[in-house]
Amino acid sequence: MNRKYRFALFLSFCYFGIMTKAQEKTVELCILQTSDVHGSFFPYDYINRENAKGTMARVSSYVKSAREKYCKNLLLLDNGDILQGQPTCYYCNYINTSIPNVAAEIVNYLGYDAETIGNHDIETGHAVYDKWINEVNCPVIGANVVDTKTGQPYLTPYVIFERENIRIAVIGLTTPAIPSWLDENLWKGLHFGNLMESAKKWVKFVKEQEKPDIIIGLFHAGWDGGIKTSTYEENAVSDIAREVPGFDLILYGHDHHEANKSMQNIDGGKVVCLNPSSDARLLSEAMINVTTKEGKIIQKNVTGRIINVDAQPIDQDFMTHFSSQMDSVASFVNQKIGVFTKSIHTRDSYFGNSAFCDFIHNLQLEITGADISFNATLSFDSSIEAGDVRISDMFNLYKYENQVYVLRMTGKEIHNYLEMSYALWTNTMASGDDHIMLMKKDNDGRYGFKNLAFNFDSAAGIDYIVDVSKPDGHKVKILKMSNGEPFDEAKWYKVVMNSYRGNGGGELLTKGAGISHDSLKNRIIYVSERDQRFYLTEKIKTKGTLSPEPNNNWHFAPEEWAGSAIARDKELLFGK
Repeated sequence: MNRKYRFALFLSFCYFGIMTKAQEKTVELCILQTSDVHGSFFPYDYINRENAKGTMARVSSYVKSAREKYCKNLLLLDNGDILQGQPTCYYCNYINTSIPNVAAEIVNYLGYDAETIGNHDIETGHAVYDKWINEVNCPVIGANVVDTKTGQPYLTPYVIFERENIRIAVIGLTTPAIPSWLDENLWKGLHFGNLMESAKKWVKFVKEQEKPDIIIGLFHAGWDGGIKTSTYEENAVSDIAREVPGFDLILYGHDHHEANKSMQNIDGGKVVCLNPSSDARLLSEAMINVTTKEGKIIQKNVTGRIINVDAQPIDQDFMTHFSSQMDSVASFVNQKIGVFTKSIHTRDSYFGNSAFCDFIHNLQLEITGADISFNATLSFDSSIEAGDVRISDMFNLYKYENQVYVLRMTGKEIHNYLEMSYALWTNTMASGDDHIMLMKKDNDGRYGFKNLAFNFDSAAGIDYIVDVSKPDGHKVKILKMSNGEPFDEAKWYKVVMNSYRGNGGGELLTKGAGISHDSLKNRIIYVSERDQRFYLTEKIKTKGTLSPEPNNNWHFAPEEWAGSAIARDKELLFGK
């Protein structure tokens, strides 16, 4: 081969390589997700009256810097439960309803591209979330939220974005367990479909009709666990990621567990799954690199990470934009409504009678005339200090906007209900050296409860003993009604509780008391007009000065074990 020919061949190879490379194109997409923001909009905790970490004021800074880098190739998504949490939400949802909902204004200011709806958004009721849906400038998606009149999706099932000729489908789903927690009036006319069935249906539809290059799931549901019935699972993200081929990325939430997972589906495809926990402390960030050649995708690569935004600067333009809303909320929460002569603490509720829990018990009995009250403290470790009580304190006293229910229950059902509650809560002690609480250690060696503390119901209106030396199901011994009358397991009683519990939340009525979920509605004989927090606020306003005391109607036994075990476990859970 002569030199001239070899040089010509070399040039042709170079030209071919350049042309081949020129025909390839890589598009870099940035996908950001928030989830379970729960009203953490501004860098101030209006409940505890102190500066707050994270919040959307810092998320806004990160989003702005990311937009400068990725321009239109950035998608910003939120995964629901944005309408409930801080007094900011309560003020817009129920107090000053004529103004635009600040949760919509936040979504619009940050320029979200899509939003799902969460169970706590539905908890606000049609008047609130329908107004919010109309006020946001992005689609609110939920393929399994169905209008029962039409059989069609009540919300937009999915949305398509196109970036540099790359088609991206985002499919929204929300947990179908909502009817197990909320009064039907809040979700009237809606049906929440099975997560797995809905995912399969809409992935198939989107693939056939839209021909997307990327499919993203935006799911207000947890990884696994939770309520499982014959018709649905509360949390099914792990099953969907594995069993529904098509998803490249699943952004999820609801369970407040930070997660960055990668797994293979049944077809061998890679699925990245991200959960940024709650309260706008963290962001999910997924980078999707798509390489095309002659218009066809030859490679996709998805990576994910979780970003802590605590160190981000507060967006001062954001603060200026929302200054009037912040001032209005501050004025609302700082209203003095009464005085407590002593401090009360939720932590006391786990170890016996507590003034904190019993204050709510007694109000429930007072406003309904029920025979027996069930209640659990809704915050792991909150206090209301002695002195002036303000509106902000009411959000520590009662975290959620639950209504008050009264149900008919037999004495046997009441007993079984309490057996399940204390089985979630207490250990079975074999000696005085054992733990009295049912606990677990986290990765940092810190102790916490094994189960969710807001399901640890105690009772008022009856006197009883909880013997932790006995096995689960045999711990609770009911002695009598607190008014001195005998307690009869065959008798029907009026039992007051919050609406979450009355609708089956925590499964204490269903698995515990043994009442079928379908029959709960027929057991309800009273539903309050307003939320529990409203009645607590009105009581404090009326009384002016209060000295909450424990009812002293139940205690742990055997006493020679319980006292020292309580002291040890209290220190492990809460420190000295």
